[in-house]
Amino acid sequence: MNTPTTPTTPAPKVSTKKSKNRIVESGKIYVTATFNNTLVSVSDEKGAVIATGSSGMHGFSGTRKSTPYAATVTTETVLKKVSADFGMRKAVVFMKGIGPGREAALRAIKGSTVDIDSIIDVTPVPHNGVRPPKVRRV
Repeated sequence: MNTPTTPTTPAPKVSTKKSKNRIVESGKIYVTATFNNTLVSVSDEKGAVIATGSSGMHGFSGTRKSTPYAATVTTETVLKKVSADFGMRKAVVFMKGIGPGREAALRAIKGSTVDIDSIIDVTPVPHNGVRPPKVRRV
């Protein structure tokens, strides 16, 4: 019953983190402008997100998150990170939502070093909407 056990050596740990040194020359910028916040995501051509940011991540809280200034700061910070770390030069911009940060984020993208190929509006529009309430009988 007493069998000698041989000590096993643990397997070497393999890092699962992707290297940040890859170059992404062209990608996609997604801007979601809601009434309460502005979200910016940058992805490569395949759709893998490489950088993201929101107004709340940059120190804005409460009603200040929905301001055009917060959208400008958020967009500029994300684009600086993408330009420095990944070398992005060209991008297609997808705008979604009707919040106050929409135009400010677009102005910040135009003022950055990233060239815009096209601007596409992907705001969802209801074709017929929800069913109306039944008629009130008095």
